[in-house]
Amino acid sequence: MSNLEHWQSAKLPDARTLQGRFIRLEKLDAARHAQGLWQALEGPDADPKLWDYLAVGPFTERGAFDDYLTGLQASTDPWFYTVVDQETGALDGFISLMSIVPSQGRVEIGHVTFGASMQRTPKSTEAVYLLAKESFALGNRRLEWKCNADNARSMRAAERFGFSFEGIFRQHMVVKGKNRNTAWFSILDSEWPSLETAFKAWLAVDNFKGGQQISTLEHFRTR
Repeated sequence: MSNLEHWQSAKLPDARTLQGRFIRLEKLDAARHAQGLWQALEGPDADPKLWDYLAVGPFTERGAFDDYLTGLQASTDPWFYTVVDQETGALDGFISLMSIVPSQGRVEIGHVTFGASMQRTPKSTEAVYLLAKESFALGNRRLEWKCNADNARSMRAAERFGFSFEGIFRQHMVVKGKNRNTAWFSILDSEWPSLETAFKAWLAVDNFKGGQQISTLEHFRTR
């Protein structure tokens, strides 16, 4: 059994903006972000599959969407961030830190709600990188990723980001009247330094040409 006599509780996330090269993560503010998020998530170019595995949505009325965002802003767990494009200022979606247990050094990236504007771009990878980096900077020992085991996109994303698959909790939840078997993934603090190095190399300027990656994230993890 590992000796953790010097263990100290992790810190809680705060309202600081997390700055990246492609995007920044701002604390979600319903008043400032509602219009941009509505356009990104429910506009004419919205991803039709976006809400399939989320606990809410889709939204057909703006008022209900705004009320939802107001609730997200008020929440402290989950703690929500809005994704902002660094170049254009456009809003691309939101993401959260959740299941926050500072006394155990445990936190999860969840409520990943990215608009179509983030697909096939480095922005989604950078958003996860920024939250993972923040999670371990806050002193957490364990970063979790959980998703519906039927959600192939989320399962692939977790593995691509370097999370380790831990198993499936059968009949874990009922979501929108349907059974959800939940897949669990994690990154430990001891694993993060090498994963962070891979993220940085992938996100670097010289890994992109014409907006397209030259080498994959997995490639940098195997170097």
